[in-house]
Amino acid sequence: MTDSLCFMHLPHSAWAGADAIHRDLLASRDLVYDTCQFTSTEPRMEAESAEYGAYAFELNGLAMRFRTAKITPTKTGQFVTLWKRVGKGPIQPYDMADAVDFFIVCTRTEEFFGQFVFPKSVLRAQDVVSENGAGGKRAMRVYPPWDLATNRQAQKTQAWQLAYFLELPHSGAIDYERARLLYRQER
Repeated sequence: MTDSLCFMHLPHSAWAGADAIHRDLLASRDLVYDTCQFTSTEPRMEAESAEYGAYAFELNGLAMRFRTAKITPTKTGQFVTLWKRVGKGPIQPYDMADAVDFFIVCTRTEEFFGQFVFPKSVLRAQDVVSENGAGGKRAMRVYPPWDLATNRQAQKTQAWQLAYFLELPHSGAIDYERARLLYRQER
């Protein structure tokens, strides 16, 4: 358990101020976490990234950072920020030394909804997370399966990202075995 997230494990009904929690996190709880019987701590909003529905919480004892991606008008895919600030210093990429296990990025359109469940090590391998302060990015573009990636770099990015995608259909079944697999602790 991370020091910065020392909360009691709570059933979803005990999340304080649930009406103020981003709808995508509530949907994730209702559609995935509760059904899979995951235990969670109360989400803590990260005010500096509130525009991206940013929260920190634990799920089954693993540290999560939650974000929502945004559709941008001129490019395929959706944009999301993934950065931290230490004290009053500048923003910087998350680092392998940070007490984070997974980055959850929800993505939606009017017709589709889903989430990427990225282990920190995978984002390190893709140079999104830094190591020893070197490398990393403060933001990234995600490409859910319903987006048609048109250029070579977008196609390459979408190819690796889809291995970490969980579709949450408006109607139809959710693949709960996949959900459990994506949210497992890496060994």
